[in-house]
Amino acid sequence: MDYVVLADHIASWLQDKLEEARASGFVVGLSGGIDSATTAALCKRAGTAVLALWMPCESSAEDEQFARMAAESLELDLMTVDLCPPYNALLEELPEGNQMARANLKPRLRMATLYYLAQSRSYLVAGTGNRAELMVGFFTKYGDGGVDIEPLGALYKHEVRALASVLGLPRAIIQRTPSPGLWPGQTDEGEMGITYAEIDAILSAWDTGKTPDLPADRIAKVQGMVARTAHKRAVPPVFPIER
Repeated sequence: MDYVVLADHIASWLQDKLEEARASGFVVGLSGGIDSATTAALCKRAGTAVLALWMPCESSAEDEQFARMAAESLELDLMTVDLCPPYNALLEELPEGNQMARANLKPRLRMATLYYLAQSRSYLVAGTGNRAELMVGFFTKYGDGGVDIEPLGALYKHEVRALASVLGLPRAIIQRTPSPGLWPGQTDEGEMGITYAEIDAILSAWDTGKTPDLPADRIAKVQGMVARTAHKRAVPPVFPIER
């Protein structure tokens, strides 16, 4: 695949989507990871206004360092909105929940913040999900999954890395271990219990009508993840009434 050509095609597609929506730019939440940095780079390549946003919520200093590195490499100003105060205030008003319920409040608060700023500027919210994450449901419903457009949604993780390299993103960002950053020490692959390489291999085999050349338990795991998270990729079901 020619990733320079791909970058130009995605940038042109982004321009078309802006025109269709009569919007004037994109807002992107930078997390310090490769996906959000690549999304921001593609939005900038589209030649339109880009608002880069850092939204700490019990976030690590390293995440901020990498988010700022991405913004600086793209020559984007980085707006900061501290979500710790509203996050803590909301938890005080809610009954006690489990770790995942508490953690998923963070991306949902970020989604609300992104849309507030996007609507204030007539921008679109650019998502940062890649094909592997979207297909196995490794995202928060109405959190980082709540976006207007997904520039990376058809790309496997290894393709995102190749695209990021062509776009000139810092090697430190490209090689960084992927993490949702919802609690200390959390990683994507540790949370999923499977590597991106395995997910990419299984999904790409299915896409071409082939049987994945991986152990049956790995294939079954991905099948289960895809099936269990189908609701995340669909619009809410509506009870049908015949009239």
